Amino acid sequence: MRFRKEIWKKKVYLLRLEGNKMEKKVLLILVDGMRPDILSLCEHPYISTLLQNSSYTLCAKTVMPSSTLPCHMSLFQSVEPTRHGVITNTFTPQVAPIDGLFEQICHFGGKTAMFYDWEELRDISRPGSLCFSCMASPQDNEGGLHKTLQITKRIFLEYLPKENPDFVFYYIGLPDGIGHTYGWMGEEYLSSIRESFDNIEQIINILPKEYRVLITADHGGHDRTHGTDLKEDMTIPLICHGAEFPAGHILPQISILDIAPTITKILGIPENQNWNGKSFL
Repeated sequence: MRFRKEIWKKKVYLLRLEGNKMEKKVLLILVDGMRPDILSLCEHPYISTLLQNSSYTLCAKTVMPSSTLPCHMSLFQSVEPTRHGVITNTFTPQVAPIDGLFEQICHFGGKTAMFYDWEELRDISRPGSLCFSCMASPQDNEGGLHKTLQITKRIFLEYLPKENPDFVFYYIGLPDGIGHTYGWMGEEYLSSIRESFDNIEQIINILPKEYRVLITADHGGHDRTHGTDLKEDMTIPLICHGAEFPAGHILPQISILDIAPTITKILGIPENQNWNGKSFL
């Protein structure tokens, strides 16, 4: 098990804490490889409760190639892969870097945190933009992704009530790993979604009232793969819970590029002028 904790230089860190005055906060949960049509099939009672009490869509669109790192870069930088340049699961430094969601929040004095179990995601934020980062590696645990899901949840439950960051990204990699091993939409995949929402229910239940929650995916999948322009790969769910999102409301046509501008609007800070997405609030 490996943990990485990033703390800025004391002077800067204290400055950020003193500037942490955002009245609303956001938890973004991303379930890797979660298809929208699985939400009803897995028959998890908490999913039904969330949908009844949230605004949502089961028809949001991701980007091509519908692969994990390109989709994450597009989510956080609100541009297509042709602009950020990451078209595989290997990070490629940008010639003309764009400030993404983490950098934008940091620039306006916000406190950010990230919990994940796929090391390549380290590049979705630039150095200095995270106050706290926890990466639990499945390669270092006998239980693999099942174990890291529990590890990241435990660290999250310890961290959040004490620190109350303005923005938290919480990544769940289990369904994607199961999909590649056993196939999408089989019983093993159904079980991984149930396990993910057991985890999600526990972390949402401890959130203070000022937090808004967005739950989404980076891509879907078919057979034992993804990355194509098939609707099974390109269509993702988006569930938005909080005062700004009426219960049972079906969201309009949404792209994964629209998530970052929506989060900055909730937090009360400007979106980056180079972003292509638009807030759906």
